[in-house]
Amino acid sequence: MSMCDVPSPDKATINARRRSHAALMDEVYRGQRFIYDVTRKYYLFGRDTAIEALALPPGARLIEVGCGTARNLICIARQYPEAKLFGLDASVEMLRTAEHALARAGLANNVVLAQGYAEALSPTAFGETMPFDAVLFSYSLSMIPDWDAALQSAQRALGPGGRIHIVDFGDFAGLSRPLARALRGWLSRFHVTPRDELLGRLEHGLTPNACLRLLPGRYAFIASLSGF
Repeated sequence: MSMCDVPSPDKATINARRRSHAALMDEVYRGQRFIYDVTRKYYLFGRDTAIEALALPPGARLIEVGCGTARNLICIARQYPEAKLFGLDASVEMLRTAEHALARAGLANNVVLAQGYAEALSPTAFGETMPFDAVLFSYSLSMIPDWDAALQSAQRALGPGGRIHIVDFGDFAGLSRPLARALRGWLSRFHVTPRDELLGRLEHGLTPNACLRLLPGRYAFIASLSGF
């Protein structure tokens, strides 16, 4: 059988894979969610810069895919108080932490949360019909198994003029080889895989109207694009 003859996974298989990934994320974060924000600030660089670059107009509808503890959504709600915010995550455990964090911040009514999968992103997950104006992936594409499908889904969920915003690990090409190997090995323990192919597409202009910024050492990148 040639590669062209290999059948595509059916819907049941795809859904089973997504449920398996969600269960893995619940297992990973069941305990880590309590220390996530304290520990991640030391290596998830560029998040606040990406939030400042959103430049959301009043009334804009933004969804963060892989919202985790809602750390970013809280920052966005404070910086853009007139925006309508949504958070999607595969992990029920992380969403529990997100709900508590939003309540403590007095923002429980400012953000709508839902459990779901990036590859099937849609306003209907929140009981909505209007498309989003912005989709944010903050260090989540490196943990989403089918990141390409996630970006395609994000594009379909955007309205006219909408943009996809990404901050994530780079390819570490500006670091020493031993350090880069060590970082990749360490990240793999958390089921994180830097998306070198995505960064390559952005650098070579293979995405429409993309803006790209690389952090020192190519440790991480911040991007904004109108489609994929």
